[in-house]
Amino acid sequence: MNIAVFIGKNNAESDVRLLNLLDSLEKGGCACYVVTAGGDLRPDTDMVLSVGGDGTFLSVSKLVGDSGVPVVGVNLGRLGFLSENRPEDVAAALLGGDYTIEDRALLCAVPVSGEGVEGDEIYALNEITVHRSGAAVLGVDVCIDGKWLPTYWADGLIVSTSSGSTAYSLSVGGPIVLPHSKVLLISPIAPHNLNIRPLVVPDSSEIKLRVLSRDGRFIFTADNMTTELPGDAGIRVRVARFSLRRVRLNRSDFINALTEKLFWGEDVRNIK
Repeated sequence: MNIAVFIGKNNAESDVRLLNLLDSLEKGGCACYVVTAGGDLRPDTDMVLSVGGDGTFLSVSKLVGDSGVPVVGVNLGRLGFLSENRPEDVAAALLGGDYTIEDRALLCAVPVSGEGVEGDEIYALNEITVHRSGAAVLGVDVCIDGKWLPTYWADGLIVSTSSGSTAYSLSVGGPIVLPHSKVLLISPIAPHNLNIRPLVVPDSSEIKLRVLSRDGRFIFTADNMTTELPGDAGIRVRVARFSLRRVRLNRSDFINALTEKLFWGEDVRNIK
């Protein structure tokens, strides 16, 4: 097996846990090579190791693109829902075939100018956001499959995948959904309306965002990419035609990750 290694955490190259992991893989017959954000995957690559945290995993998802090469997250970061695996657990699982490859939905966002000219497609694994660039509150009109919602008045708005439910969306009060749920989440950021809540829609929906900005510009993000757009621009969002193939070790479990990393249900009455 040919494995690309993407290292996103500073000084991780000398981390003894990573060195032991690579040594075990190579002794097991794997050929490993390091790839960077500006580099390309070799055509014969069978898998990518994302070494770091969830931010590193998001960078790797852009590197992999629509190639279909599966990605396994190796956690040297702080939290890790996408990169959840300890380095000590990875080699034996990969060499023994003790893993499953799951498809994670990606968002495809297309900026649209005020004149209706569409920009390039931009992809995100967790979420896309629109956010105010100045002091003035932002108005965001949202259209779901041709139906316009009342305007959101807020600092901004998040459209996230089920994978992104434990990321930015969670911090603004969005629901946690299981990663294989076929839904998208629409969550306002610091809303100035008392009667709006995050909304869950089918992932077959086409979502259009139209921004009302008194500052004349607004910030658009797709995972860890940020740019500024003119205030009359809009965004068209749908699920991408291809997905990210993520390697899940068979010992891992999303519910356990919630309890261990976010202390889900932490209560003295639940102590066994």
